[in-house]
Amino acid sequence: MIPYDQLSKVNQPYQSAFEKAFREFLEKGWYIMGEGLKEFEKQFAAFHQAKHAIGVANGLDALILAIKVLDLPAGSEIIVPSNTYIASILAIIHAGHIPVLVEPNIASYNIDPTGIEAAVTPKTKAILVVHLYGKCCNMDPISQIAQAHGLAIIEDCAQSHDARYKGRLAGTLGHLAAFSFYPSKNLGALGDAGAILTQVEEYAIKLRSLRNYGSHQKYQNDQVGFNSRLDELQAIFLSIKLPSLTAITAHKRALASLYLAHLKPEFILPIVEEGYEDVYHIFNIRHPRRDALKAYLFENGVGTEIHYPIAPNHQKALAPWLAGKKYPISEEIHATTLSLPCSVCHEKADIFKVIELMNAF
Repeated sequence: MIPYDQLSKVNQPYQSAFEKAFREFLEKGWYIMGEGLKEFEKQFAAFHQAKHAIGVANGLDALILAIKVLDLPAGSEIIVPSNTYIASILAIIHAGHIPVLVEPNIASYNIDPTGIEAAVTPKTKAILVVHLYGKCCNMDPISQIAQAHGLAIIEDCAQSHDARYKGRLAGTLGHLAAFSFYPSKNLGALGDAGAILTQVEEYAIKLRSLRNYGSHQKYQNDQVGFNSRLDELQAIFLSIKLPSLTAITAHKRALASLYLAHLKPEFILPIVEEGYEDVYHIFNIRHPRRDALKAYLFENGVGTEIHYPIAPNHQKALAPWLAGKKYPISEEIHATTLSLPCSVCHEKADIFKVIELMNAF
């Protein structure tokens, strides 16, 4: 069996370092917001040449707090892609605002800048871009639109660790950036974890308070805050793995290059564009008989996933905001996309086997 992913194998190279770090963590007896968190925040900020990294409990909280810190008028409109994972939209709602969905470009799967311009109204206050599957959005026109209308840009970087747009890292292309370190991410923790990047000192100060009950000083609460602190142990584990992120990226790109070179043209492959350095957190293809292809691969010992099977406008939870609205490009993607094995737990031989099977479908 070639599994879609195998997290035990992914983390095996770090096992002895994890065990040593855990023993030291246990002996210190400081389990929340200790030196391990500070060190990871320092390292993660340095990796991105960012001034501030603020560790939080998970990727959804990172998005919510990144929106909250902007202090937008209640009920503001925030533009977001129509084919994103539901977390991007939930964050807008939880922050007290209105999601305005814009269709993606069918080739890149990322939000179409021409649709953004058409969606801007006097109530629009921000754009939440999602660098889906590990490919950065087309940021130059998006930034121009944001500047022309005075809009904030929040990056959802949950899937784009180490991805670049015109030489610049995802997470440095907007005013704030939210990361998830869910275990399956290119930089994955051993549980839930997240972080926010920003160059703005004012945002960083407020975020460090917001994540900790609205407090900078124990028992003194200046804001209506949250309990969303990056777990000390997860921060330590992430510090151990962070130096390997570049190698992880290189490995996934090498596997992706095999798919790109050898799969038959009947499979719609991820677009490769000059100026984009994709990291293939998810290597997705599209095919009109997606469900049959998925079943065929499973029968032949290959695990796959669908990211994502249900379009946001068809989710019951989002009906109050999206009921009756149509997003045909998003729905086409959701109906045909299939994610193939492309993990650091895979070798080239695994990928060639998948290619052989697919080309025989």
